[in-house]
Formats: sequence, C-alpha cells, structure tokens
Amino acid sequence: MRSSSARTFGVLCLGQFAATAGLTTVVPLLPFYLARLGTPEAEIPWWMAVALAAPAVVQLISGPLWGWVGDRFGRKAMVVRAHFGLGLAIALMALASTPGEFLACRVLQGACGGVVSATAAYANAVAAADRRGRALGTLFGATAAGSLLGPLVGGLLAGRLGFSPLFVAVAGMLALSSMLAAVVLSEPPGHAPQRQSVRVVAGTLLRARESRLMLLAGLAAQAAIYALVVVFAPHVERVTGSVASATTWVGVLQAVTWLASCAGSPWWGRRNDVRPAQAGFAAAAAGCGLAVALQAVASVELLVPLRLVQGFCFAALVQSVLHVTARQVPDRGCGTAFGFGTGVLDLGQVLGPFAGAALAVLLPPAAVFSLIGALLGVAALLAVAGRPKSGVDSPRLDETRGKVLR
Repeated sequence: MRSSSARTFGVLCLGQFAATAGLTTVVPLLPFYLARLGTPEAEIPWWMAVALAAPAVVQLISGPLWGWVGDRFGRKAMVVRAHFGLGLAIALMALASTPGEFLACRVLQGACGGVVSATAAYANAVAAADRRGRALGTLFGATAAGSLLGPLVGGLLAGRLGFSPLFVAVAGMLALSSMLAAVVLSEPPGHAPQRQSVRVVAGTLLRARESRLMLLAGLAAQAAIYALVVVFAPHVERVTGSVASATTWVGVLQAVTWLASCAGSPWWGRRNDVRPAQAGFAAAAAGCGLAVALQAVASVELLVPLRLVQGFCFAALVQSVLHVTARQVPDRGCGTAFGFGTGVLDLGQVLGPFAGAALAVLLPPAAVFSLIGALLGVAALLAVAGRPKSGVDSPRLDETRGKVLR
C-alpha cells in the first residue's frame, strides 16, 4: 500500500514538475519569440502583457468548471486532461506564425490546462485527512523545482535548437506525463458524484468568513509577488550598474529564490497539518513582505539572503489558501473548490504585473518595494482576521442538499 502511494505521488510530482518546467521554459523567452514572429519592437511589451494575462483570465472561468467536471465524473481524468491540454497548447505554439495565433494558443492553454487544481484535487482525495497539508506541500515543492530548472534548460536549448523544436520537446514531455498518469493512477476510492453546482460551491467559499478572507489574502499576495516580477530586474540593473552584471545576478537570485521554495514547500505543508493554515500564511506573508521591502536598500550581495527568505516564505502562500478552501466543502466537491481558488489567485497574477508597471513609472524604487511589502503585510492581516475562532466551526456545504450548514 505504501509503495502504491509513493508511486502515485511520484507520478503527480513528476507531472507537476513537467508542467511548471514547461511553462517556465516558454515564458522567459516570450520577448525573443514574439520578435521572431515579426512583432514590431514597440509592440512587444504590450503583446507580452496580454499573452501573460490571457491564460489566467480564461482560467477564472475554466478552472471551476473543470473542477466540477472532476467532482462529477472522476479526478483521474482531470489530471490526464490537464497535462494533455497544456501539451497540446504548447505544441500549437510551435506552429504559430503571427502574434495573434500565439495569443490564441495561450487562450487555449488557459481553457484546457489547469494542472495545479487538477493535481491538487487528486492528491487531496488520495491523502489521509491528517496528511493533506503534506501532500500539497510535496506538490508545490515539485512546482518550485520546475520553476528553478525550466528557465535554465529553456535558455540553453532555445539557442541551440530554436523555438519551435523547444516547444515540441516541452509538449512531448507533457504528453508523456499525461500517458503516465493514465496508466499508473487509479480513481481515488470512495469517489461519488457531487451534486452541487459551481455557483453553490463558490457561494459557500465566499460566504464563509474563513475562506473568503483567505482568498482575499491570497489574491493580495499573488498581486504583490507578480508586481515584484516586473520591477525586480530593472532594480538589480540599477544596483549593479551594468546590464551584463544584472543579467547574471538576476539568474542567480531567481535560482536562490526557487531553491528556498523547494525546501520550504514540504515544511509549510507539514505545518498546515498540525496548525491553522491561516497562521502559517500570515507568518509567511509577513516574512515575505519584510524581505521584499528591504531589497530596496540592500546591496546586490545582501539580496541573496533576502531572496532566500522570500522564497522560503513564498512557498507557504498558495498551498495554504488551497488547504483552507478545501476544508470548507465536502471531499466530493474539493475539485470545484480548488478550481475556484486557483482562479481567484490567477486574478492576482493578472493584476500584479500591471500594478507593478504603473508603480515603476510613478514612484521611486524604494517606494515601490515598500508598497509591495506593505501589500504582503495586508495579506498577512487578512489571513489572521480569517483564522477560525476557538470552538466555532466554519460553515460547510451540505453534501446532499447544496445548503450551507454550521
């Protein structure tokens, strides 16, 4: 039984790693790929912003719907579908000849992907109730590993193979992970179709103070982190004084951040099994905010320990939000809850870069980093405010009637 569980989570982690590595291979190369498609230089930033936002916007709708389909017809099929859909979208990117066609592929990615919520729902279903935090932590550790290695491998291979072969290779890796999931995974025991609609599950999550405030906290934290992505590299260039040096340091600092996330993800997951996830989220968001604010005045060498703290703390955020949302609904509805939760978090991924770009134009760097740190502090306060009161149960969804119970 233990070997079967290890094999199951091995397949899930491999798929999560493949999906993240594939996406992070593609995203850093977007400016160069758009230029190869004939995009005018002045239009590349606009096309980049739209292409980055498009999948997240679509997943606001597709995520909960796919989650409901998984709750209704089976979780295994959603894992297989998510990896295959993402692979198909990336394979079609290799055939794109205009920026518009590439954007259509990114929209398809948002519509057919959703690897995080599909994998999390499956892991939540097969893990014991007192080990679900650990299961999520393990999956997000694989995500961090993919985020670390994807850009490194993509940068090396794109120069040697070209963009189209690279996209095909990534798609092949995802197709392989989809087939592996189809062969190795089995439907979680005890699965029965859930009767609640997406609207009912979403309403439950928004009515319950615990999950509502946690979703807002996650949204604020995601917006802050993605705003930081926009302003970080130019800041490193100012600190180092040269583009060449900044390029090297940005790569090193990104690697340091994701290494810390690899170590932190399982640790925060184990913590969420024994203590309220809201408390862990609040501590992590506060630590992350302080580390970000201090980066405005740090030398390039001091950025290393600050990014270590940021990466370790960041590892707690998304998994803690999903941990809380899943507890607000019956197990049979957790796929819909995960889909809705990741959709809300994706909204932060859309808003953050635009906010970061606007702040960078209007304010000096120290003020921008301070505001991003303050937003993470707000996320921490929201999580604390949503912490369950002693002796009071959170509202949950009635499994048979679709009503909120206490």
